[in-house]
Amino acid sequence: MRRLGNHLLLLVILATVVLSFRFLELDMGNLFSADGLGQMGNYASRFLNPDLSAAHLHNVGRGALETVAMSAMGTLLAAILGLLLALPAAGRYGWVLQSLSRLVLNALRAIPELVWAALMVLAAGLGPNAGTLALGLHTTGVLGRLFAEALENTPAEPAEALRSAGSGRVAAFCYGTLPNAWPQMLAYSLYRWENNIRMASVLGFVGAGGLGQMLYMNLSLFQEAQAATVILAMLILVLGVELLSYWARQRWVSV
Repeated sequence: MRRLGNHLLLLVILATVVLSFRFLELDMGNLFSADGLGQMGNYASRFLNPDLSAAHLHNVGRGALETVAMSAMGTLLAAILGLLLALPAAGRYGWVLQSLSRLVLNALRAIPELVWAALMVLAAGLGPNAGTLALGLHTTGVLGRLFAEALENTPAEPAEALRSAGSGRVAAFCYGTLPNAWPQMLAYSLYRWENNIRMASVLGFVGAGGLGQMLYMNLSLFQEAQAATVILAMLILVLGVELLSYWARQRWVSV
């Protein structure tokens, strides 16, 4: 019966894939035809000569710094707000505040960053401010839930011992609970910073600044050489942030 169930599940998956192709009316034959492949090859070849002029590299460097600043400020803002919401979400102030804070966290992370960016562009205007707020709001929902789970899994005995010795609630939390949860929370924050670097490069497509906005403008004007330089800058930026995040996790988290 178990083998029959596995076979039925496989048939359902295959049928879903076939029906998806028919529903979307995908013409794979036209895509991989000689004409289609030729057009894709011609378009891709125009990206092989990136624009390395001094003026364009200066603009790309400024966009890269803007992207890093957006992701860093958005992640820092999210870590602070996420911790503040994680305390009631972990059940430390009763079930009413726990339910409300979890509802807020679910609502924040249920809306994608691009949607937040579109809303923030309307509220704060074009530029990096909208991107920073969009990253901060969505990441607050993610980090808040992760921080709450980290606090729930932290042993309560050290904080209870400090409170029994006469410490206040804040001191017991700072010296009894937070040191045990801090490595995990820092790892979550660094990982989300990596993700926010990639997302900050995309948010510019809705006018939120950074390299994404430059890439959108270059592609809209069919400036393939300039767009290739921006794409290379994105790759270098992501790889650099990943290496920095890996070094930070090895130094501060792996204890």
